[in-house]
Amino acid sequence: MIEIDIEIDSVGVVEFTQALVRVPSTNDPARGRNELPAAELVAAKMRSWGWEPRISEAAPGRPNVVAVVEGGLPGPTLMFEGHTDVVTEGDLSEWTVDPFGGEIRDGRLWGRGSADMKSGLAATLYAVRALQLAGPFPGRVKVCALADEEGLMLGAHHFVESGLAADVDGAIVAEPEAGEICAVAKGALRLRVDFTGKMAHGAMPQHGRNPIPAAGALIVALGAYQDELQKRFPEHEHLGQVYVTPTVARAGTEEQVNVIPVAASVFVDVRTLPGMSHAEIAGRVGELAAFTGIATEVAVLVDRPAVEVPVDDPVVAALAAAHRAVTGEEPVYGGVPGSTDGTVLTHWGGVPSVVYGPGGKWIAHQADEFVEVAEIVRCARVFAEAARRFLTRDPA
Repeated sequence: MIEIDIEIDSVGVVEFTQALVRVPSTNDPARGRNELPAAELVAAKMRSWGWEPRISEAAPGRPNVVAVVEGGLPGPTLMFEGHTDVVTEGDLSEWTVDPFGGEIRDGRLWGRGSADMKSGLAATLYAVRALQLAGPFPGRVKVCALADEEGLMLGAHHFVESGLAADVDGAIVAEPEAGEICAVAKGALRLRVDFTGKMAHGAMPQHGRNPIPAAGALIVALGAYQDELQKRFPEHEHLGQVYVTPTVARAGTEEQVNVIPVAASVFVDVRTLPGMSHAEIAGRVGELAAFTGIATEVAVLVDRPAVEVPVDDPVVAALAAAHRAVTGEEPVYGGVPGSTDGTVLTHWGGVPSVVYGPGGKWIAHQADEFVEVAEIVRCARVFAEAARRFLTRDPA
């Protein structure tokens, strides 16, 4: 084992988190917002340390930033990943602080993205910088700030499709998990079911085909299908149960009380467990829709399978050992109730990934989002120690 003494710049990592939070990097073209300013801030920080970031657009104005930090000795490749986009701040009347102020009060750093996940992104940068300053180490670290995690995960897909995941041996995704080590994540399958009927006057329904009762029948059938799936697939230790949830129901564009619409749609959000077939589920939903007797079409909007990485995988083991060494506490294992860029990295990129980062998993996307300042620094220390253990293959 190579001994490396690592010291985190605790002031710098907090100040850089503040700087990132002060950039309103929502994907909101109407307000001229995207991830570009946040990506530029990350790239500038990397360059200030002598790193050479590679910038590539996952979509116009939505760049990925990737820097490779060489350790100077032969060894594996570790990836740290964070995203630069944040969700909308929503109704400002619900906030008691400036959502993009980066204010520190009562030991907490407040603002949109403070937990999800600009503090995690900052912690990865400062952890790798500390590792670099501590001296030569085996292998290399890819530090990645990707776009569009909150949307279609275009940044992660672009990263994989560009071949940048091919040489990565393990990835740590710095999403807020409140200290839990999450090596499993639920899958997400989102469907739109379209029903096509025939418009008619409400006084003469016999001359039309009403798609609304068909949509209602499907919604009822989906409840029974969820019960069926929950019996077939027992509750997961860290992920809970599978859910089949109708989230949107709408009928045509006419919106007249005396008109039978020509079309109706039902949107379905299915959250799956490891081992479940998304193709089978989509097919079954199509069968349930067709059973109504109205012409139907099922479109797959999002298809992200559940992922599960063994806890004895080197990247998970290194992170668990680092958590124990830095915090003095036994690691707690959990699961990601949604999906992250780690889903893309693992399923499509073949990279074992684990999710761990500062901030509470339940505070994300809410008003008055915050992260504990001490947790930012602690996670940076855990990340640096996890990198040391992974790269030197010291799991103890």
